[in-house]
Amino acid sequence: MRIAIAQDGNQVSGHFGHCENYAIFDVEDSIIYRRDDLPNPGHEPGRLPVFLAEHGVNQIIAGGMGPRAVELFRENGIGVLLGISGNVDYIAQDYIAGRLVPGESSCHHEDGGECSGHH
Repeated sequence: MRIAIAQDGNQVSGHFGHCENYAIFDVEDSIIYRRDDLPNPGHEPGRLPVFLAEHGVNQIIAGGMGPRAVELFRENGIGVLLGISGNVDYIAQDYIAGRLVPGESSCHHEDGGECSGHH
C-alpha cells in the first residue's frame, strides 16, 4: 500500500492541492518500510489525482479538498481521508493502526471556487 499525506512542514496540510509536498509512505504488513517526499507539481484542476495515481498512491490523507477532487481521486482508485491534522509521521502510524478518525474537510467549495481561508 502507498499512502500520500498532503504536507506543509511536518504537519498535514489544510488543502491537498496547495501543500508543499506529499509525504509518501510505503506500507507492507502494517509496517512503514519507506518514506519519501514528493514535491507538489502545482495545483491544476484534475491533475493531482492522476499525478498521485501515476506514483502508485492508494490513499490520500489531507485536511481538506473539494467534492470534485474527492470524486476524481476515487475515479483514479485512490481512497480519500479528510479532516485530518497533526504531524504526518504520527498520522501515518495512526492510519496503519486503524486509529485515525476522519473529521470534516477544512475545505469548502460552496460556490465551486477555491477553499475558504487559503488565499
